[in-house]
Amino acid sequence: MSQDPSEPGATLPEPVRDHLGQQLRGVLPVGPDKPRFLGDDPVPDAFEPQIRRLETRLKTHEEGTGAVGQALDQILDALGVKPDGDDKPKA
Repeated sequence: MSQDPSEPGATLPEPVRDHLGQQLRGVLPVGPDKPRFLGDDPVPDAFEPQIRRLETRLKTHEEGTGAVGQALDQILDALGVKPDGDDKPKA
């Protein structure tokens, strides 16, 4: 990324970010219900199992969709069909 501060994607140098991070950690209170990741809302303990199951299902769906796509591509390659549909299967 560029170091030009006028660009929208510009970042601060790492020493400045570290210093600001230390300052923020010293000022911000940390309660018993702190989130797992910065920016996350704290999740009540009663919802934690449901959220974990949902995350697992979403991850499984994503990985399964990718695996099915790869398998279909292999089948099309074996039949001599291009994925864009330009070629017809050879009889």
